[in-house]
Amino acid sequence: MQILNERLANYLEKVRILEQENAELECKIQKECNKELCVACPDYVSYYATIEELQRKILCTKAENSRLVSQIDNTKLAADDMRAKYEAEMSVRQLVEADAKGLQQILNALTLAQADLEAQVQSLKEELLCLKNNHGEEINSLQSQLGDRLNIEVTAAPSVDLNQVLQEMRCQYESIMETNRREVEQWFNTQMEGLNQQVMTSSEQQQCCLKEVTGLRRTVNALEIELQAQHRMRDSQECILVETEARYTALLAQIQCLIDNVEAQLADIRCALERQNQEYEILLDVKSRLECEIARYHSLLESSDVKLPCSPCATKCEPSMHHPQLPAGHTGPAVPTDACPEYWLKSAPSLRRFRMAKSFLLMSMCSLASSSELSESNIPR
Repeated sequence: MQILNERLANYLEKVRILEQENAELECKIQKECNKELCVACPDYVSYYATIEELQRKILCTKAENSRLVSQIDNTKLAADDMRAKYEAEMSVRQLVEADAKGLQQILNALTLAQADLEAQVQSLKEELLCLKNNHGEEINSLQSQLGDRLNIEVTAAPSVDLNQVLQEMRCQYESIMETNRREVEQWFNTQMEGLNQQVMTSSEQQQCCLKEVTGLRRTVNALEIELQAQHRMRDSQECILVETEARYTALLAQIQCLIDNVEAQLADIRCALERQNQEYEILLDVKSRLECEIARYHSLLESSDVKLPCSPCATKCEPSMHHPQLPAGHTGPAVPTDACPEYWLKSAPSLRRFRMAKSFLLMSMCSLASSSELSESNIPR
């Protein structure tokens, strides 16, 4: 009985030690969870000056927007992968916690079974004591009734040895308890080893994931700052582009106005040239006619050989090829001096018209030449 009590005490001590270790393990797991929940972002207050300087440098440089967008997309994909890994680790941790809770329930059930067995053992002990007391009382009463005179031999069936039965029951229950204890200890040890390994691997992976997440957050923040700077640069470049387009649009409008004015001047000059060409053709026609008349007059003057009489009372005029001498400086055509008065009367208006036409022709040709020179000087090069 004392050995059984000592074994029960040892078993209870081991159970209490395991409970303490389980409680410590749960505390560690809770602390790790709190650390995961209480991860604080780093303080960037000391980097504000550096960030401003970098922003100014970034604003002064040209970067490639497409490369930044691709890097941001790759970072987002990596962050999604890390988030998936983190969720997987969280699910593993929840499974481990569920296994620990199941082990705790099994331990509680074993504790209850042990208490029931102890109660049964105590009841059996009390029953054995009662049976011993009743047997002793019956023996004493029979001995007092019969005394020392009678020796009665009773042939009955052999009585059952209760001590042996109790010893067998005790051995049976002890063997059952020992096997159960060993199985539970072995299962608990295997579960705890697996749990410890999973916790260690999950903690290492969690630390690596946290480091990667912090690095990715820093990269994302830097890329966001650079993206904002690039957006501001793009806005400024768009403003400069709009201003440049407006300025060049105004310049193009001015140049178009100048071109329109020059084209209008060219159209006027072309009209003037066409008009002058028409006038020139008219004058050429007049000149050709006058030349024809001059040639005709020359032929008439050369063919006429009429001698004028010395007095107006002469009888007849006879033609003669004698031409009088003309005064010095005379450039006109030779006129026969011996022509009759009728010829002079007839030829005087024609000569006058000839001289007038000749002077008009010379004036027209001079004005045409001056106007053509003026138009050529007005044509823009």
